[in-house]
Amino acid sequence: MNSFGRLFRIQVMGESHGEFVGVVIDGCPAGLPLSAEDFSSDIERRKGGVQKGTTPRQESDFPRLVTGLFQGKTTGAPVTILFANENVRSSDYEKQRAIPRPGHADFVAHKKFGGHEDFRGSGHFSGRLTLCLVAAGVVAKKLLYGIHIQASLIEVGGLPTIEAGIDRAVAEKDSVGGIVECRAEGLPVGLGEPFFDSTESLLAHLAFSIPAVKGIEFGSGFASAKMTGSTHNDPIVDSNGTTSSNHAGGIVGGVTNGNPLVFRLAIKPTSSTPREQSSLNWETEETENFSVKGRHDLCIALRVPVVAEAILAIVLADLMLLEQRISRVTD
Repeated sequence: MNSFGRLFRIQVMGESHGEFVGVVIDGCPAGLPLSAEDFSSDIERRKGGVQKGTTPRQESDFPRLVTGLFQGKTTGAPVTILFANENVRSSDYEKQRAIPRPGHADFVAHKKFGGHEDFRGSGHFSGRLTLCLVAAGVVAKKLLYGIHIQASLIEVGGLPTIEAGIDRAVAEKDSVGGIVECRAEGLPVGLGEPFFDSTESLLAHLAFSIPAVKGIEFGSGFASAKMTGSTHNDPIVDSNGTTSSNHAGGIVGGVTNGNPLVFRLAIKPTSSTPREQSSLNWETEETENFSVKGRHDLCIALRVPVVAEAILAIVLADLMLLEQRISRVTD
């Protein structure tokens, strides 16, 4: 439901227009130095209003570390991190309550929870909760000594130039999607299990907790279907398992092979678009035209790279703990 992980286990909570959103991290090793300043860089990268094409909604997103720390270090108890929602405009959503927005969870949430859901800003379904993933990712990254994780936006609206993709969306008064690539270097051989707990399975599971993700591929991904086996195979060149190519994306048989782990996420266009749309009015039972009000990202993919890094770090921290490559007490 709202939890993920086995030893490094996270639970997200809150709603877009509620008082707080937050995350509880259970299983974080004791003795890890942690302060609010550690979160600054990644939180800034996720914020809206920072770059062209993102929502004008701006929040301070200051992390309140409320449990699991003593004298500046983790205690081994659950770490709770809260972020206040300070800049909300709920009236934007109350005005069109009866018209579920296409592409959003409005209709399914209303049916699943019998009308009791918090519909403001998509409530618990909101991309606002990716802030919780980023926070957990910051903690996970601090545990992954010697492992480098980096993600970047490599395509917007089908164009390799980010600025051109955003300009096209502005000109067409519509939203666009994009592709985010994430990679990790310095991984050991042996993380992950065959079948259900494969490294790909765990990453895909957590990747789809990012509301805008519609697809994931590893290494050569879908292009592999057009290749021959002899071309796709990655020749091993030394006793460390280094390969001369990396079509597998650093994972074979569900297990990391020591080469760079590479995956890409397909991010859909933001559902709230400036263009007029149509949807069912469940009060009148008729379809009608409407335009979405509120403050929304023109391209949500712009803010996803740091979230992609976070989910990768969370999965790797959990796998490293399972393999006893991370001690339950840090030095």
